[in-house]
Amino acid sequence: MERRRGRRESGRGLESPARSCLGARMRRARRRRRCCCCGWRGAAPAPSILLWCLGGWALLGCRSAEAVAASSILQLPQCQETEYHFEYTECDSSGSRWRVAVPNVECSGLPDPVKGKECTFSCASGEYLEMKNQVCSKCAEGTYSLGSGIKFDEWDELPAGFTNVATYMDTAMGSAESKADSCGKSSWTPRGNYIESNRDDCTVSLIYTVHLKKSGSVIFEYQYIDNNIFFEFFIQNDQCQEMDSTSDKWMKLTDNGEWGSHSVTLKSGTNVLYWRTTGILMSSQVVKPVLLKNITIEGVAYTSECFPCKPGTFSNTPGSSTCQLCPRNTYSEKGAKECTKCQEETHYAEEGSSQCIERPPCSKKDFFQIHTPCDRDGKTQLMYKWVEPKICREDLSEAVKLPPSGERKECPPCNPGFYNNRSSFCTPCPLGMFSDGTRDCEACPAGTEPALGLEYKWWNVLPFNMRTSCFNVGNSKCDGMNGWEVAGDHIRSGAGGTDNDYLIVNLHVPGFKPPTSIAGATGSELGRIAFVFETVCSADCVLYFMVDINKKNTNVVESWSGTKEKQSYAHIISKNASFTFTWAFQRTNQGQDDHSACFSDCLFSYVKNNQSRTYDFSNLSKGGSLMNGPSFTAKGTKFFHFFNISLCGNQGEMTAICADNITDIKLKDMVADSEDYSDIVRAFVCQSTIIPPDSKGFRTALALHSSSLADVFLGATIETTLGNINVKPEIFEHSEKTIPDVYFYYKSSRVTATCENGRASVVILRCNPTKSDQGEISVPSSCPAGTCDGCTFHFLWESAEACPLCTEQDYHEIEGACKKGHQETLYVWNEPKLCTKGVSLPEKKTIICETVEFWLKVGAGVGAFTGVLLIALTCYFWKKNQKLEYKYSKLVMTANSKECELPAADSCAIMEGEDNEEEIVYSNKQSLLGKLKSLATKEKEDRFESVQLKSSRSQNI
Repeated sequence: MERRRGRRESGRGLESPARSCLGARMRRARRRRRCCCCGWRGAAPAPSILLWCLGGWALLGCRSAEAVAASSILQLPQCQETEYHFEYTECDSSGSRWRVAVPNVECSGLPDPVKGKECTFSCASGEYLEMKNQVCSKCAEGTYSLGSGIKFDEWDELPAGFTNVATYMDTAMGSAESKADSCGKSSWTPRGNYIESNRDDCTVSLIYTVHLKKSGSVIFEYQYIDNNIFFEFFIQNDQCQEMDSTSDKWMKLTDNGEWGSHSVTLKSGTNVLYWRTTGILMSSQVVKPVLLKNITIEGVAYTSECFPCKPGTFSNTPGSSTCQLCPRNTYSEKGAKECTKCQEETHYAEEGSSQCIERPPCSKKDFFQIHTPCDRDGKTQLMYKWVEPKICREDLSEAVKLPPSGERKECPPCNPGFYNNRSSFCTPCPLGMFSDGTRDCEACPAGTEPALGLEYKWWNVLPFNMRTSCFNVGNSKCDGMNGWEVAGDHIRSGAGGTDNDYLIVNLHVPGFKPPTSIAGATGSELGRIAFVFETVCSADCVLYFMVDINKKNTNVVESWSGTKEKQSYAHIISKNASFTFTWAFQRTNQGQDDHSACFSDCLFSYVKNNQSRTYDFSNLSKGGSLMNGPSFTAKGTKFFHFFNISLCGNQGEMTAICADNITDIKLKDMVADSEDYSDIVRAFVCQSTIIPPDSKGFRTALALHSSSLADVFLGATIETTLGNINVKPEIFEHSEKTIPDVYFYYKSSRVTATCENGRASVVILRCNPTKSDQGEISVPSSCPAGTCDGCTFHFLWESAEACPLCTEQDYHEIEGACKKGHQETLYVWNEPKLCTKGVSLPEKKTIICETVEFWLKVGAGVGAFTGVLLIALTCYFWKKNQKLEYKYSKLVMTANSKECELPAADSCAIMEGEDNEEEIVYSNKQSLLGKLKSLATKEKEDRFESVQLKSSRSQNI
């Protein structure tokens, strides 16, 4: 009775601990590799205790082995091999561990623990550790193994071990509870071959914890194309401390449709991996999410099982470390050992497909036309070929038939600079000779030299220095296809394999050499490339023009989206180097005043209304910056807009720098340490979004979303329109100054979802003498983000350095008084002074002058003399007038007298012997005083004068 009662008591007392041990704590034990009941770690306890503990026996604490063996309180069924599995315990301080059996169901009779492999042991690639015998075995067909690594390449659902944590880290506005509730539905979403991040402004972390027995690494591929969301990857240990190995945690943006790769070293021990995204929604826009795929973790001590091949792949040999893609027109399901062929007559499959697709009827898009090389008769044949691989059906009633080939046509002439040497190919003219392509080469006339260059007008064959190819970021194997095809008087894009293929043609030019006549001239243009193009698209399409200098890196110079009418484009070559010009075409399946370039000297001139002004912006060429705000997102996240402007760059090179994930946004620090940042943007105008440390719960400020607003300089002018860019001066406060503003126009070749034609930027230079040195940069008050439509950005740069160069028209002279025989002339600037540099004020000049007192004396003397002279002349003429009146009266009286009638005079001549009183009076050339005295004496004598009239008659008598 005592034994039975004790057994019942033992059973009752052990029922709860047993359930706890075999329940939740046993499940945790499988992950922790530890004894759930006794808390045992290491290899010290006796095997019997391990069996009882891990076998799920009911225990009253951790008693001795003898005491437990003495109480046979439970009788469980014997465990079969399929009802348990083996695991390793955690490693002890000496680096050893035990292999123990863990039941899958409640049973007894588990194998005894045995000493396990050392903790750093791992199998080779293609093998797994068979735990029963603790030996490495090859993976079976249809499976693969990385040996010491694990890989996640299927994302139909969230793999085991991954978790989603959504938070709203902004603590500036609102309650944390309400914001956390608003992010409850935000998560990373599996999409088959990849996993997709959230599209809102919540912070969502994709977390995975891995325990490494030795150092390893994590490698993953990602697609990150939208700068309205920032993406970080970092690692923490089991103490939630961030690891040093993730100093470059901020991910770089990738090109549209391109997958980037990122690798980080992992330390031994616990590593908690975080993929975190946070959207910054400036308006109602929808961000493009981050895509993540092919996560590979190296450094696990062993893998006890192999992974099945995902659909579309297979493994047909044991011990495979990877699975192969199924060939075209075949498919496979998960864990396939081989691929199954499609019924090729009616179905097809792309490479790596998990199913077959029905073939459509053939259409005009499924074939293309080419020209054969010219034969000796100067003829070419038109040939029609199906686009390969051919996926359409010709036997359907609605299918289009392939046109017949073989029509012969006259070959086009050779291109300029080449001649036909009576063969099927055109040959370049020898040095010093030229040809227009229709006749033989001729020598240049004396005193001239050939104009070197390449001109392609006819396209019967692809020129020797051009290559064409097809490229797809999805690895659909279009490499063997021609991207472009020749078509007589033009070259056109090929068909490609899929809509997302990039159809590429390259032109390589080893260098540029200007004509001898201008070899010594200075200027920014050394050469140029010009081409005429036209795009005809039934769906969305993009044509890219790219330039590579000295095979370093390829940059997009310009791009055109959608259907474009025939137009020409020219690109200036400013230095002698090896150039590769690339045209890439992609069909996507998603829905005049003078202006001068400013490069080295940053000079600008204009002539308008017969007024010529020259500007020197060299002091502004170092660039300027602006940070405005703060602004807030819809959920209250505070942020600032930071702009960096490089007005003229350095020899045409863009020097404005914006870097992501910085803690000090000073320009000098950004330039000095630019190599340390994860994402650097160089442009004429660039933008970053600054999130202060008090906005998102970070310890330091973050700069993110760095993007280029201007990477092509279009020109500078005083007009408000250049090309298709229009400026509305009223968006800034009107300037009353007589000096016009200068507009610098830029364009960004990067196409965004809202700006199909790319972004444009206009920097308005305004003369303001009150703004010294670099002056001040501002944005429109109505558009604090610098743009009102999201595509065209406006900046007003006011500075004294923006004033034109001074000329003689900008100053005037002031004459001073004559002091001590000297007079000074000063030169002063017109007020307000609206010029800088240029001509200097002339030095003051001094001339000899007479004093005012001397000239007053001279003037008084001359005035007195003039007055006396006038009085004398007046008296003289008055006296003379009186005498003439007297003589006239006397003559009249004599003529009217009857007594003394005389015959009319025959003449006016003086008779012989007659005296002439007038002659006697005026013949004396006396002085003025003498004449006055004579006149007075003569007057007295005339009072008593008697006149004797003599006549010829009396003489005759």
